[in-house]
Amino acid sequence: MRSTTRLLATVKSASKYLEPNTPTGLTGLSTHPSPRPALIYTYKQTLAKLNRLPSSSVYRQSVEALTKKRLAVIEATKPEGYEAWLGRVRKAIEANPEAYSQFKVSDGSLQNERAFVEAVDVWDGKVSKKDSFQEGANTLKQAEAKAQAVKEDAERVDKEAVSGVAPKVDDLEKEPPLTRVQIDEIEQQIGAGLIEEVIQVAEGELLLVDEMLKYQVWEDLEEQIPSGQWEYFERGDRV
Repeated sequence: MRSTTRLLATVKSASKYLEPNTPTGLTGLSTHPSPRPALIYTYKQTLAKLNRLPSSSVYRQSVEALTKKRLAVIEATKPEGYEAWLGRVRKAIEANPEAYSQFKVSDGSLQNERAFVEAVDVWDGKVSKKDSFQEGANTLKQAEAKAQAVKEDAERVDKEAVSGVAPKVDDLEKEPPLTRVQIDEIEQQIGAGLIEEVIQVAEGELLLVDEMLKYQVWEDLEEQIPSGQWEYFERGDRV
């Protein structure tokens, strides 16, 4: 039913790929431009944070099992031209190791998904004093901050004049998109609605792990619950 909704929303386009940011058929939910990289990055971040919970935690055990299962489904489905694309990206990173060091993980493998799902800090339209340097007389601390900023900017300009402008995350070639058929297969295997809904759940779970860590929910209650509080009423127990 959900995939039919998406097809109707796109007016049965003959394109091999879903058009990014178009309606999915669900109110307020648009077609994600890079669902595979977004899910891989989010799932890996969730698993990394879950490692900070005790292995005996029931929450950790259940979320870890589900996350690993869904991550395996996503990673097993590779877009067309994936290997050739990965080779080009590796060469770009190896040519500029300093600029792209953030995409190398501890085991030496490449984690490039972050480049395409990094959250954007949306400006709220308000300007505070901390957003800019104050004009006129400054305290010693403010003057030192200004001097440091000018120094760093001058060093950056000098470095770019010698070695050129350092490549940025946006300069990396993006992963090829999944086809309609591949996305449909992923949705069928996961069985949790459209892939955009799966992404929303994954992002919500990642935030929830932070809350679990914050409140340390695996620890014993400060006040033990009264005996029998969570027992259901059984027939004949009460009048």
